[in-house]
Amino acid sequence: MHDHDLVLRPTPAQVRAALDPPPGRIGGDLVVETLRGLGATTVFGLPGQHALGMFDALRRSSMAYVGLRAENNAGFAADAYGRVTGEAAPLLLSTGPGALMSLAALQEAAAASAPVLAIASQVPTAGLGGGRHGHLHELRDQQSSFRDVVKSVHTVRTQSQIPSAIAAAWESALTAPHGPVWVEIPQDVLLAEARLPVVTAVDATPRDLVPRPELTAVAAELLTRAARPAIIAGGGVVRADASGKLRALAERLDAPVVTTFGGKGAFPWEHPLSLQSWMEDRHTTDFLEDADVLLVVGSGLGELSSNYHTFRPRGRVIQIEADLGKLESNHPALGIHADARIALSALLETVGERTDPAAADSVRTVLAKVRERIAGQGLDTEQRILADVRAALPREAPSFWDMTILAYWAWSAWPGALHSAQGAGGLGYAFPAAIGAATADPTRPVLAVSGDGGAMYSLAELATAKQYDLPVTWLIVDDGGYGILREYMTDAFGEATATELARPDFVALARSFGVPAVRTSVESLQEDLGKALAAPGPSVVVLPAVLRMFAPTHR
Repeated sequence: MHDHDLVLRPTPAQVRAALDPPPGRIGGDLVVETLRGLGATTVFGLPGQHALGMFDALRRSSMAYVGLRAENNAGFAADAYGRVTGEAAPLLLSTGPGALMSLAALQEAAAASAPVLAIASQVPTAGLGGGRHGHLHELRDQQSSFRDVVKSVHTVRTQSQIPSAIAAAWESALTAPHGPVWVEIPQDVLLAEARLPVVTAVDATPRDLVPRPELTAVAAELLTRAARPAIIAGGGVVRADASGKLRALAERLDAPVVTTFGGKGAFPWEHPLSLQSWMEDRHTTDFLEDADVLLVVGSGLGELSSNYHTFRPRGRVIQIEADLGKLESNHPALGIHADARIALSALLETVGERTDPAAADSVRTVLAKVRERIAGQGLDTEQRILADVRAALPREAPSFWDMTILAYWAWSAWPGALHSAQGAGGLGYAFPAAIGAATADPTRPVLAVSGDGGAMYSLAELATAKQYDLPVTWLIVDDGGYGILREYMTDAFGEATATELARPDFVALARSFGVPAVRTSVESLQEDLGKALAAPGPSVVVLPAVLRMFAPTHR
């Protein structure tokens, strides 16, 4: 008898339960039961007419539901939940406008490799197929709007397809590279009585993405024999939870490590081999170009990771990347298609040990040049603000950053891990993402940082933070408009257009939601922010300040 025969053979009790399922179940229950069987405990979303079958089923489930006020924000919350837990975050959506409202969030999840399981309703089955039947929310081909954004699309047309389709989507979302996936189910399928047995445990184990051994053997040999090896660590290291293996490899090779903006936290900030995250600096770029063997792990060396495509490596490049489309897309390399953790483990098994007393000295020299360059630009206020935010935030508390000038400083200068929307670059990410992270762990504070322009995208979620009493502190840097675009346009055209904004009184507005808020200053920021983070529940801190970016080096 084979082991799988024992697994597949039901017990008499299971047979009786299958023959006599509990009454009152509908197709939506099959969705929720499958999610529970896969291990999900929390779902995000927004109800809509066609999706009500799923939301009614939540009432009969032990799953926690967090409802946001706009689908895009619900997607950002699910994205953050997936990033901090490594689990696939279910996102329940309605048809048409409700579904389409999530597209920008799903693009960010795709760019950042965040596992989001979006499950949307559809018009009734008879209305599918591209005809114009006049159903509310009808699209000719809803899934086509998502196919170029998400990792995979899974369609359901009958109740018996629901468990398998959701399980396949779950596996896809959590197979490296992680990413958002799309499932859609017609309204009538969700509402019809469910005669199928209750869904229990569901097997959807993600597949391992294993490197080819001959490639890791060559890579190990190149790194062992290198005279000036260096490492670029990207977001793939963070997503694969491979920072420990990266550190072990760097120390064995005495190889300096720089982290991309998406890879912040992949390597200890104050380590003697840490070049930190100064990717937008010519001194860093020059150092990396001089490496005779450059190991790139979990990065496609895109625009922000290559000093705006001015990076021209002269040595041999080894690229470990789980996303096949990014492999050698910008630079010729020994391309290794693999999960970062598994590939680094393979290198550690075979790479030799090398000692280079000059490596740490080289790192100190580069960082000193970076500090000297920044110090000559009169940007003490910006550096003070960033340092005070770091000092106010408890060491292990996560932070989420919108597309704003202080965040662009943080990409380079924030000491350690952070989460931002730099993958796709859309506005409005920080606050709803912080809500998602606080949902995952409500025992510690979470910081969100936005500009006033980005904050306007997410104001409705003050109601969500208050409703669920989540420990999210929102720092809004109010500079009167789209500050970075003001800089870009002034530099390019001599003056800015469409960048100045009328804003509400953010403090009064937050208080109208029942959320404590305070207006601070550069001098009192650390104290005010620290108090807000230490207090239970949500809070808002508003800092009126016009900040400047450090000068670019790619022009």
